[in-house]
Amino acid sequence: MLDTLDSMASALIAGLLAALMVPINLLPDAISDAFQYAFMQRALLTSMLVGAICGLLSCYVVLKRWSLLGDAISHAVLPGVAIAYLLGLPFFIGAFVTGALTSLGIGAIERHTRIKSDAAMGIMFTGAFALGVVLISKIASSTHLMHILFGNVLGVQQSALLLTLAASLVALLVVWLAYRPLMLYAFDPTQAQALGFNTGVIHYGLILLLTLTIVASLETVGIILVVAMLITPGATAHLLTDRFTTMLLISTSVGVGSAVLGLWLSYAFDVASGGTIVLVATSCFFLALLFSPRHGVLMRHWRHRRIA
Repeated sequence: MLDTLDSMASALIAGLLAALMVPINLLPDAISDAFQYAFMQRALLTSMLVGAICGLLSCYVVLKRWSLLGDAISHAVLPGVAIAYLLGLPFFIGAFVTGALTSLGIGAIERHTRIKSDAAMGIMFTGAFALGVVLISKIASSTHLMHILFGNVLGVQQSALLLTLAASLVALLVVWLAYRPLMLYAFDPTQAQALGFNTGVIHYGLILLLTLTIVASLETVGIILVVAMLITPGATAHLLTDRFTTMLLISTSVGVGSAVLGLWLSYAFDVASGGTIVLVATSCFFLALLFSPRHGVLMRHWRHRRIA
């Protein structure tokens, strides 16, 4: 049974990689040559999936002003990774459990005490991250810590690729099925509640989906840099459009495009892949900040000069 599942998984990955290489091979040789190696093809597919799922959820993170929450969850998964390493379990299990518990803890503190959300997030994620650092210092070398913190997309294995693919499909399915309640909750939770939607379920469901996304990105952009990928594409799209559907499409495109271009640049210049991906996304944000037709700094300055 396990052998059959493994064969099916391998065939699925091989089919996806073959389909991905069709448009890649149409590009100039200077670009396509970098992706002729098997490890680069796996890295490319994984980076595109992470860029898509992070870009999709980035819109909700930006609209809900949950940037610090993404930071909190990304740090909170570290003790789970350490415990999973100690018990010989997959990193995903420990990371998701501790990330989910921290998220629920933040919500409980916010709802049942006088502590505000920003303070609750700060307390929970610093405590969890410190616990993770202490555990890793005792059970693993600094190499493991660097791998978890900064990712290693060029060394991604088939299991990590399958996990990323599964998380991407789950995120896409949830957003598609719950598009209207999620959109209402992002803009006006009070109206969403008045229309009969359970905002508590939506709130914690979105947090768990965010946790799943971060855990799936552990072996690509890493814990620290995934925060940027969950914020920057959505912020970029927010500058370029006022329509939510268009914002989702632009944010996802920025996430995927940044992943592909960042991966190629990291290969061409022999630099860290995760950091390069985030730098490309940040560059897209500053371009939108300057040249956005409605909200760009230069365009707004030009309109003011025309009026004057």
